[in-house]
Amino acid sequence: MSRTWAELFGDEPTAADAPERGGFFGRLRDSLAKSRRALTAEIGAGTFSVGDEEAWERLEEALIHGDVGVRATAELVRRLEARGEIGDLGEALAEEIEALFGPAVTLDLSASPTVILVVGVNGTGKTTTVGKLAQKLREHGRTVLVGAGDTFRAAAEEQLEIWAERAGADFVGAPAGGDPAAVAFDAVEAGRARGRDVVIVDTAGRLHTQSNLMEELAKVRRVIEGRIAGAPHETLLVVDATTGQNGLQQARLFGESAGVTGVALTKLDGSAKGGVAVAIAYELGLPVKLVGVGEGIDDLRPFDPREFARALVSG
Repeated sequence: MSRTWAELFGDEPTAADAPERGGFFGRLRDSLAKSRRALTAEIGAGTFSVGDEEAWERLEEALIHGDVGVRATAELVRRLEARGEIGDLGEALAEEIEALFGPAVTLDLSASPTVILVVGVNGTGKTTTVGKLAQKLREHGRTVLVGAGDTFRAAAEEQLEIWAERAGADFVGAPAGGDPAAVAFDAVEAGRARGRDVVIVDTAGRLHTQSNLMEELAKVRRVIEGRIAGAPHETLLVVDATTGQNGLQQARLFGESAGVTGVALTKLDGSAKGGVAVAIAYELGLPVKLVGVGEGIDDLRPFDPREFARALVSG
């Protein structure tokens, strides 16, 4: 069964959370169909012999083609070989992928206010993810304020303001082309003054150069930390799953420069190569915390390692 939002938020699940669990696995499985077909074509049925070098090579190629990445693929094959004779390779592979992800993690919402910084390149669904997360936090009893720090993208502020209104969250914006760090400052100050539980700050995803973007994010982080010690408490990187290994490179870049604490993997549709989630978790040690399979509010969900591994490999 899927993880609930209560579990992601570190709350005790209640009976009201149970309906959330139904149906999402099917949508996730459909979303990962392309990746799963590539893998299952090589896995096949029956016993997988540890001495069949050609079969192992086919499996390696399929994993790499599915954007699992070279390092994660080598580790998965090593673990599978260590098992000896394998009766059901699909089930064994799902178990090892789940193990590479590690245990499911929660969002750190212990501070008051908790400051969540959301980063990522343009086009990944970053602003939409902010809005959906704000709505789910509100549904679970948190008061929320969102700050529109992506001041360089046309319509980003308007888009986020609509989400904030829908979620019943406070909103702090700025004129187009304004200073993102100033928005972060105003958002944190407003969140503190109004006694909000969570402040979510959207950020720009593209400036003139890559170094400019990272310098801007560093400035935003410094401003936030200057207002609340230890903040931002979470830095979520939004990665578009359709970009494959480019998504891994984005995660590496932002992870090194922006202090990323978790990943939201979006746009997992039928064209996505979902194996990039495995590469990000294993190669970079970044936990995947959210996964999105569509545009609807309920298509963004807490990441469940076991569910994802099963949907990716065997369903």
